[in-house]
Amino acid sequence: MDSSPAPVQEDVENSPSVVVIEPERIDFYNADGGDGIYLTWKDLWVTVFDGKSILRGLTGYARPGEVLAVMGPSGCGKSTLLDALAGRLGSRTKESGEILINGQRQQLAYGTSAYVTQNDILTWTLTVREAVYYSALLQLPKSMSIAEKREVAERTIRDMGLQICIDTRIGGWGRKGLSSGQKRRVSICLEILTRPKLLFLDEPTSGLDSAASYFVMKQIVKLARQYGMTVVASVHQPSSEVFKLLKNLYLLALGRTIYFGPPYAANQFFEANGFPCPVLENPADHYLKLINTDFNEDLEPGTGGPRTSNAIVDVLAESYISSETWEQILGEVAGIPSREAPGLTKKGGSQPSFFTQCLILTKRSFVNMCRDLGYYWLRLAIYIGLGFGLGSVFYGIGNSYSSINARGSMLMFVSSLLTIMAIGGFPSFVEEMKVFHRERLNGHYGVAAFVLSNTFSSTPFLFLISLISGAISYYLVGLQRRSERFMYFTLILEASIMLVESLMMIVASIVPNFLMGLVIGAGIQGLMMLSGGFFRLPNDLPKIFWKYPLYYISFHKYVYQGLYKNEFEGLKFPESQMEGAPLIDGETILRNVWQVEMGYSKWIDLAILFGMVIFYRLLFFCIIKNGEMDKGTIFGIIRRKQ
Repeated sequence: MDSSPAPVQEDVENSPSVVVIEPERIDFYNADGGDGIYLTWKDLWVTVFDGKSILRGLTGYARPGEVLAVMGPSGCGKSTLLDALAGRLGSRTKESGEILINGQRQQLAYGTSAYVTQNDILTWTLTVREAVYYSALLQLPKSMSIAEKREVAERTIRDMGLQICIDTRIGGWGRKGLSSGQKRRVSICLEILTRPKLLFLDEPTSGLDSAASYFVMKQIVKLARQYGMTVVASVHQPSSEVFKLLKNLYLLALGRTIYFGPPYAANQFFEANGFPCPVLENPADHYLKLINTDFNEDLEPGTGGPRTSNAIVDVLAESYISSETWEQILGEVAGIPSREAPGLTKKGGSQPSFFTQCLILTKRSFVNMCRDLGYYWLRLAIYIGLGFGLGSVFYGIGNSYSSINARGSMLMFVSSLLTIMAIGGFPSFVEEMKVFHRERLNGHYGVAAFVLSNTFSSTPFLFLISLISGAISYYLVGLQRRSERFMYFTLILEASIMLVESLMMIVASIVPNFLMGLVIGAGIQGLMMLSGGFFRLPNDLPKIFWKYPLYYISFHKYVYQGLYKNEFEGLKFPESQMEGAPLIDGETILRNVWQVEMGYSKWIDLAILFGMVIFYRLLFFCIIKNGEMDKGTIFGIIRRKQ
């Protein structure tokens, strides 16, 4: 079979080894004219840390231009098999056996393989056109023009029958968008833009009705034939119409192979073992009912012979191992010629540059933040409300003796309240992290590009929040009316909010659970506020834990001291409430009342805060990179032990 990508015309067999897009030709970097990818695995075992075997000695193959449907009851090992073949198994699992590409252990080029997860993890604020287009800009080679990438995106959307909803937002909480079937097809669109030679699909029909399942599988079969893809798809319970589309069936139960081969021969196999499929019954339903061991009931009591599900699985698995089909599969796996296709295994040079990735991700993230009302706009409204509240409570504070404590309290409250509200962005961070993990596992871009783009896209919003809410509270209270002082006040607020956002992103990367993340983030914030030097003055803090080290690593310390220096320096206050009391300068108050460290200027406090922002972002980067070592990527398939 010719596995090269086909032109727009229907003549697939005589198509050149490039995708033709009218009116000009586009050469994909993985269109090398090769015969595609033959994926084989032999005696594959996967064991978890407690010694339990999830996959037990599996052997099989997947060929170009065909869809291998992996079927079985829940918990049989379908997703684990896909993860093992794609190199996505975590560090807590132990894998043994042999997985080969075209008979060799070889490295696949970027864009040659892709994995579509069971859950549709999408940026819900984008339209279908935007989601696919941004993904095309990230994945397609830098040698292609913007117009060519846009045309590839449009064509992929048409291939999956999404043109009717091309300008509809994907939708999520608070906004209805695409149906579940349409979202499923969008997820597939995002991963077939490069026309990968090897495609993994985990439950592509999950959550779909029979009609949507049929259409999705029909399109997958069509694309596999058209572009010569090797497709491995786990299918939970296909309808009879979907079952008829399948050309190769891999039936699993309890991590063991029950059957491998064409679906039409499966009936003969089951009938030969005493389990014929009743007339007019969906064969898939019949097979799954027999090998579902969750209940292990006697299916036909009183008939004699093995009739419980566990016994049936044992009979079928042993029968398969002793059958001629098993010998044929072993011969097929061993008979694939060992070869290395240069176009499939070349490295580098095809993905967009790091700068381009950062630019595209920043633009996409900025669009998402603009459209997601809960990301920044709702928080801005709350910040404005807090600004008016603080401004009215401390309105016209003046320069009296009592204003000394009032100023310190106001500065503490404005920094603490505005920064602690930054944890409200945690739900959006969690969703953004999910999208990042999906795209990163498929190699769309690197961790550094994600961290930088998120920082660049969020900075304008954070500055706007700091400027508007800060101006309201600053001028209502009547703090020093000098532009330089106000801008410093705004920058301190922005730095502190960026710090909390960075902290919450770290929490989101470690604890993706919504409620736990909020509790942990709020708890860390509370500890930092307690040790910041307001509730208890620095010299009065208990030396153990609170003073050393928490006081010095708490960013509230530098926020408070920077704001105190910015406000009190240059002012004079009466030293008591008595009329005509002598005046004392702000520097004396800073030393004696607030115990501020005066050995360095307020700009050092601001620099320390921005330095902590950079440190937190680097820590966020390191946590994600370390997590990648525990979780496989789509490129894990190239890192098999020699």
